[in-house]
Parts: sequence; C-alpha cells; structure tokens
Amino acid sequence: MSENNNKINRRSFLKSAGAVGATTLVAGCSDIVQPPVSSTCESSSITDGPAVLRKKRELKMVTTWPKDFPGMGVGAQRLAETITQMSGGLLDIKVYAANELVHPMASFDTVSQGKADIYHGAEYYWQGKSPAFNFFAAVPMGMTSTEMDAWIYHDGGQELWDELCAPFNIKPFMAGSTGTQMGGWFRKEINNLQDLQGLRMRMPGLGGEVIRRMGATPVTKAGNEIAMALSQGNIDATEWVGPWNDLAFNLHEYAKYYYYPGIHEPGTALGVGLNLHIWEDFNDWEKSIWRAACRAEHNYLYAEYNANNGRSLERLIRDHGVNLKVFSDDILEEMARVSIDVLDETAAADPFTQKVYDSFKDSMKRTSEWGDIADRAFVRARAFTKQYL
Repeated sequence: MSENNNKINRRSFLKSAGAVGATTLVAGCSDIVQPPVSSTCESSSITDGPAVLRKKRELKMVTTWPKDFPGMGVGAQRLAETITQMSGGLLDIKVYAANELVHPMASFDTVSQGKADIYHGAEYYWQGKSPAFNFFAAVPMGMTSTEMDAWIYHDGGQELWDELCAPFNIKPFMAGSTGTQMGGWFRKEINNLQDLQGLRMRMPGLGGEVIRRMGATPVTKAGNEIAMALSQGNIDATEWVGPWNDLAFNLHEYAKYYYYPGIHEPGTALGVGLNLHIWEDFNDWEKSIWRAACRAEHNYLYAEYNANNGRSLERLIRDHGVNLKVFSDDILEEMARVSIDVLDETAAADPFTQKVYDSFKDSMKRTSEWGDIADRAFVRARAFTKQYL
C-alpha cells in the first residue's frame, strides 16, 4: 500500500470514528432535547464557552388572572407558548390560572420559595413587601405606558426593579400593558366633589387611598367578586380595567355611568417574575429568548388592549345604553393634589422606595415634556381633521 493511500485511509478512519463518536453521544443523551440548531446537544452560545448539554426545562407559571381571561389571562398563556416554541421545546412552560395551583396573591411567594418557577401578575399586588413595587405597575397620576417603557428599558427602571426583587429571589420583566384604564362604573352621576362623600367604591392600592382622602370609602374586592358586589348594592361604584375587560364582566348591567380618565392606573404594566436561581442557570441563548418573548408580548398585549377597548366601548354605548362621562376639572384637580401627597408619603416609607420614586419622577418629567411637544401636540392638531372624515 502506498504512502498516499495510507494517508487517505487514516483520514477516512478518523472521519468514520468521529461519526461513531457522535452516534454514541446521542445514544448516551436520550433525555436531551435537540434545540433548533444543527447539533444534537445544544451549544448555548459563543459567550458561554464550550458546548454544554442542556436538558429540557419543565417550568410552572402561576398567574393572578382567571383562566382564559381576555387580555391578561390569555397574554400569560401566549407568552408561555411563545417561549416554548422559540426554544424548540427546551423551555416548556405550563400555565396555572388563579387558584388552579395557588391563590393568586400567593403567586409571588410561591415563586420566591421555588415551589413554582414563574408568576404573571401586576407588581402592586406585592406592595405589602415593599411600597416600591407600586411604581413598577402603576401609581396615581403616574406614567403612561410609553413613559413606563422609557423608564424601564432606557432610564434605569429595570436596574432598580432587579435590585428590589433580588432579595426575594426573583428576576422581573415587563410582559404586557393595559394602557390607561377607565375611571370606573358609578350607579349615580358624579358631578362634583360632594358626590364622592361616603361613596363605597372598589379601588385597591394607592388609588384607593386617594379616593379615601377625597371622602369616599375604598373597598377591596377580587375581580371575580366585583359584579356580585355591585349588583347587590354592597358597593356603589367600581373600577376594573377598561371597556374590553369590563364588558367581559358585564359591569354595565349594574351601573350605567362610565367615567374617565382613570388617574389611578394611567399605564399599568404587567409583570413576570422568574425564580432567580433559574435565571442565573440560563445560558445566553435561553436568556435572549426570554427577553425577546417578554418584550414582544408586552408590545402585542398593549396593542391588543387598544384595539379591543375601542371596539368594546362602541358596544357598551350603542348596545347597552352606557353613559360615557368625564370627571369634572375640580375633581381631577383634587385627584392630582391628593395623588402627589400620597406618593410623597409612600416614598418616604424607606430610603429605597424614595430612590425608586426619585428615578421615576425624573424620567417621567423628561418623557412627558417630550410627549407634550410630540404625541399630545399632534393629537390636538389631528382633532381638526374630524370635520373632514
């Protein structure tokens, strides 16, 4: 046999041996799920160093929303499905609606303690742990959805949120927005401040404290209890979300006066919390999928709310005889004054909450001033086109 033939045979042997080795690796990793790349076992990314074997992660998401609830509930399910699909099944998420696995208000602790892996809710639900959580969902007379995005993504909000959640073993993300909510449903007209005196209104959180200082009595009711309380006269008024979700709860059957704007929740962000140990165990590829899916769902759900709120408001007025009303200027001015007092006192509770509030205010000042020049000035100008449409 010639020297050249020997070289060719050695190369053929090495190539064949490599194929056998790859086959042996597959046989030894039968529980490894193939990611959407050409290799059998996932090579996480260049920055992760050498290729590593990744087992399929089966994750549990608990939510604070009723099963299949329009917007928030469906959005949680859609986020889970998106992450599962983008990961080629490596991140397999099962969603549990409110009370299917745990009580909705226990979602945070369940993930913090590692008994579930992800929660989907609104951060003001956890204000009992720190008043700073309010600022990462919505506060009275606070940020709109677009202003919140600017703060979280580009103005230091995410870093403060991470710092707030780390001691609780949580890594937080935004994953949806309801936009500006409505002021609420009332069984009688609210023409002046006197009409609020003694009014029993379902409004939790800092918004509830605002109306309490204005003379109303805030009442806390879970979402699925609102319609019953209103129909039985246990409350005189309620806020929920906006036309789309309010129509789903048939609130128009028990109150006909529908007021705006909702100063208590001007751009409510929905939060997703991932157990911090799991996040830190993710490779760069998994983290990129997670971030991209959360940002996509955040934008998609906000657009979905805007589209469906418009359609649902038309139905409420046209088909159900709802009276759409705007709060008078004297009521709005008093709401503004009281809201600032409430926020200042909330921030003074501890140094970190004050730090969050200061960052929140600074960012809102910059973005709202730009919004006055850009978006709100344009919307005012666009109003002149209505006579031609």
